[in-house]
Amino acid sequence: MHAPRTRVQRRPVHGVLLLDKPLGLSSNQALQKAKWLLRAEKAGHTGTLDPLATGVLPLCFGAATKFSQIHLDADKTYETTVRLGQKTATGDAEGEVIGTRSVTCTPGQVVEVLDSFMGPIAQVPPMYSALKKDGKALYEYARDGETVERAARHVVIHDLELLNMQLTGENPTLHLRVRCSKGTYIRTLGEDIGEALGCGGHLTMLRRVATGPFDASQCTTLEALEAATEEQRLGRLLPVQSLLEGYTPVLLGAECAGRFLSGVRRRGAWPNEARVAVFGPAPGPSDETTTDRVLLGSAHTEGGELIPGRLLSPIEIQQILETSPELTS
Repeated sequence: MHAPRTRVQRRPVHGVLLLDKPLGLSSNQALQKAKWLLRAEKAGHTGTLDPLATGVLPLCFGAATKFSQIHLDADKTYETTVRLGQKTATGDAEGEVIGTRSVTCTPGQVVEVLDSFMGPIAQVPPMYSALKKDGKALYEYARDGETVERAARHVVIHDLELLNMQLTGENPTLHLRVRCSKGTYIRTLGEDIGEALGCGGHLTMLRRVATGPFDASQCTTLEALEAATEEQRLGRLLPVQSLLEGYTPVLLGAECAGRFLSGVRRRGAWPNEARVAVFGPAPGPSDETTTDRVLLGSAHTEGGELIPGRLLSPIEIQQILETSPELTS
């Protein structure tokens, strides 16, 4: 007989876990594993990484999920290896090789081609992607042997650095670092670079090394999380406001904070700001010297008004104070 499965007792967890996603797991599989280890009630991620990609995957728990869209829109930095001379069905090493050409380009031609991909470019999304057409993911069409028309998407390559190259031998490759806007398909970029060099290419390695203000040096692994105590796991969480990096902070008094949390606009001598992080005093006894403050939510200011955006609930604020007081500012 099988032993009965132990039911995990979920609890409110609020904060951001920077995970170094391992090879072979989907972003959702990694999220669910971390959610289980933290016994969290609510969780979400800030944009997917392919199963064959590794690297920075910010996971949001509890109140942090309200601000995950901010990092969907953030610039990303990747390191990738492009295998030249071979084109695959999927644009990466998982797909069948569907074309082989000799590699005859020179180092000078490589530099010239890479320069041509800098700045705003148009990309046609790959068939093996989660992008949907008529309610169906493109990879579902691809698995059925269908190719559907895809509109080009406009993205920006901010920086394209050649880290290393090998143009001769049995395994000609380019090793690149790419800093790009949201929505950039690195597989497509690798294929397009290969085509521009006249030999084709596909990715054999992809690692996200940064997203927004977060980089790989800040990340933890699932193995480290699994080996940690429950207290240590919670200690790896960053505060919810870490998602609001670069936002202008505004501190409200107790009365204004209460009204703001009710969705009421507040008036003040604020300059116009598109991105504001609003803080208020922690509930409970305080005096003029207290420095305790908690995140209330996001906002923008216009015409001397503080206009609420995404707000934490009083329950979420209380839970953060009770379970993770170190995650306040």
